[in-house]
Amino acid sequence: MRADRSRSAVIALTGVLALALTACSGGSGEPSGPADLKMALWSSNKDHLALLQKVGDAYVAEHGDQVSSITFEPVTNPDYIAGLTTQLAGGDVPDLAWVPEASGPEFVASGVLHEVGGTLKGTDGYDLGDILPAALAPWQDDKGGVYAYPFSNSPFALYVNETLLEKAGQPDVTALAGTPDYTWQRIADIAAATHDKTGAVGLNVPAFNPTNWSAVTMLSTAWGAAPWSADGTTCEFTSPAMIGYLTWYQEQMKRGAIPAVSGNAAPAAFAGGDVAFSVAQLSQSGSLDDSFEWSFLPLPAGPSGYHPIVGQAGVSVLERSEHKEQAAGFLAYLTNPANAELLAQFFPPPRASLLNVETLAQAAPKLSPEQIQSAIIDVVPKASVKAQHPVLSQFSDKVRAGLDPVWSGGDVTAAVTGVCEQISPTLKG
Repeated sequence: MRADRSRSAVIALTGVLALALTACSGGSGEPSGPADLKMALWSSNKDHLALLQKVGDAYVAEHGDQVSSITFEPVTNPDYIAGLTTQLAGGDVPDLAWVPEASGPEFVASGVLHEVGGTLKGTDGYDLGDILPAALAPWQDDKGGVYAYPFSNSPFALYVNETLLEKAGQPDVTALAGTPDYTWQRIADIAAATHDKTGAVGLNVPAFNPTNWSAVTMLSTAWGAAPWSADGTTCEFTSPAMIGYLTWYQEQMKRGAIPAVSGNAAPAAFAGGDVAFSVAQLSQSGSLDDSFEWSFLPLPAGPSGYHPIVGQAGVSVLERSEHKEQAAGFLAYLTNPANAELLAQFFPPPRASLLNVETLAQAAPKLSPEQIQSAIIDVVPKASVKAQHPVLSQFSDKVRAGLDPVWSGGDVTAAVTGVCEQISPTLKG
């Protein structure tokens, strides 16, 4: 999606962020001498931090005249974006930051991110053209400027508990994959039957609770639905396709195929062995062991066919950094082909040259080469990114509140009509 609205109209992340962006972006010039860089990130995983620090230390060793140290600091606020924007407003501005895909277009349109395309293109051996166009698109503006590198480009897939399905007397789902019978309706039928016979959870949708509505609506692409039009100006929650999808989802909750909403409780963990199916990304495989047999399959098809989806995370330089030039230089180093391959230990890369079994096996050693090929390599080039919008924060809570009746068994058409009435003025700008 491309935003062509005025900058003042799209500074929308929070009042805190708006305040931060009205301040100057770091003075009239960058401080002289080697910089001490700081990167804010969502993950506090010790292995992630160790790898990043290893790359950072190597860069300092090679470019000590430009950068004297690089520190990687997880944002401790449970709401990562709120924590990051609070830092911006408070003057504790990191030089680089990890940015979730949902906030990507909004950060780009709002001027939060520094344009780094020139640095990346001008770095020997970087090969910006190796990055999949669909992966890079959310981080670009109308003029082709590049504002982040999508270091994680991970497709959603279907985890299958083969042991539990066999116990429930259900068919081999791996044999269905790739056939006309491999559909969401077929999976829901199996999930409901498994729940009825074992009491186990049927189908878990990723991290679903009432505050995370996009984790549910992203699957609507298989019904030919989208929450808003391609240009972001028209609410599409009332489209027949979206109403059909949400009605289907509600029906699956009523019959036990999908667990009912229970406050803000997180879904049962697939790793516990008591869930038949889970829609999740590659990283979930790291929590699985050999206590039960499981498979990792592409998403099923819906009434509108097969529509693969990826979730992303970008890393970029912040416009308010006092060391933008040095930070952009490190970004080019962190995400060059060699280091992108190192990052692939944890994050599926967006580079076409790295979409191979050998590289991705580092990120998912528990997956077979066949699973990596069918659910990742064959999927990523044609997958779409989860729905995004350049002023998402202005209306996300309204969507969440408007959809609450759907999860509690209320009238779907009335609910989505209310959603569109609430958000249409914002979408139209």
